[in-house]
Amino acid sequence: MITSKQRAYLRSLSQNLDTIFQIGKGGITEEICNQIYNALEARELIKARVLDNSGYTAKEAASVIAEVIECEVVSCVGSRFVHYKESEKKKRIELPK
Repeated sequence: MITSKQRAYLRSLSQNLDTIFQIGKGGITEEICNQIYNALEARELIKARVLDNSGYTAKEAASVIAEVIECEVVSCVGSRFVHYKESEKKKRIELPK
């Protein structure tokens, strides 16, 4: 579990990130969860977006994915959301205490 101070720090880091995943009409599949998990292992922090035709809000999609792959939801703004998961092999982000 991350603290609000750590969440704020991660939110500031996510400002410059490009959106690398889109949840569309296919919804949230096992394949998309695996891809997000692999991206989090490589980058630790990713930004994704929910398209209008997906049937999910950003908050719903973010929490479903976070539950499946056991990561943290950093923020949900509009149709975009940010996930964080500490990498087991390539730790890149040092969180404040």
